Amino acid sequence: MKKYDFYIVPTPIGNLADITLRAIEVLKSVDLIACEDSRNTQKLLNHYNIKTKCISYHKYNERERVSKIIEFLENGNSMALVSDAGTPLICDPGSVIVKELRKKGFSITALAGANAIATFLSQVSRQDESFTFVGFLPKTQKQIADIVKQNLTRDLVFYESPNRILNTLKIVKEIRPNSRIAFGRELTKIFEEVVVDKIDNVISHLEHNEIKGEFVVLIFRSEENADSVEIMNKIKLLQNKSFSAKDISIILSELYNLNKNEIYKIAIGK
Repeated sequence: MKKYDFYIVPTPIGNLADITLRAIEVLKSVDLIACEDSRNTQKLLNHYNIKTKCISYHKYNERERVSKIIEFLENGNSMALVSDAGTPLICDPGSVIVKELRKKGFSITALAGANAIATFLSQVSRQDESFTFVGFLPKTQKQIADIVKQNLTRDLVFYESPNRILNTLKIVKEIRPNSRIAFGRELTKIFEEVVVDKIDNVISHLEHNEIKGEFVVLIFRSEENADSVEIMNKIKLLQNKSFSAKDISIILSELYNLNKNEIYKIAIGK
């Protein structure tokens, strides 16, 4: 097996058995493991009798760790990077050090392995292979609404925490009241749950059940005609700027050669 300076190693997202033989081999063979939380990583290492030492590497100390890691590798050592669960750099730390190591010419490789997005989407039937993944959504209602509006004609995939999921879906419902939603939580664990349904039913389901575990969510693309969706976007944009329905109908009919009366009816909700 070819030797590298730096290994990016995915770890199980729930079930400890979901680690590859190569990942175990690498974690045993490297001189040091950089991990988000040594307590989480140590459980995995103990399970597979891996004795390699760990150092912390998380989003709060990424930059200060760079020089020490580079010095460690320059001395001829090898290192592995893991996150608490899943694949590093996919909504997890690692981007800073990988960028710097590539600048310095160190050899880097990534192992195949667990990833929540692929695990979830492989259980959900979609129209085609294309989708937009945005990681964790921002905090404000406006920011979330903007992302949903920008992706009306694309399948939108994101991560969400259990304490925010209901509020997020209610924001989505305001923009797309008839949308279809899929979510997965506790993936690969005993209480794994994957639900595909209309947004009203999904919200009701979550309101009547205990909400645990990090969520992967898919908002299916709008089934409306893409042109109709674009017109609705323009109407909502003008409404947010406090234009009246009459003004909106005049503006859009002039700019896009649309029927003024039809635009007016849409703008007033008829």
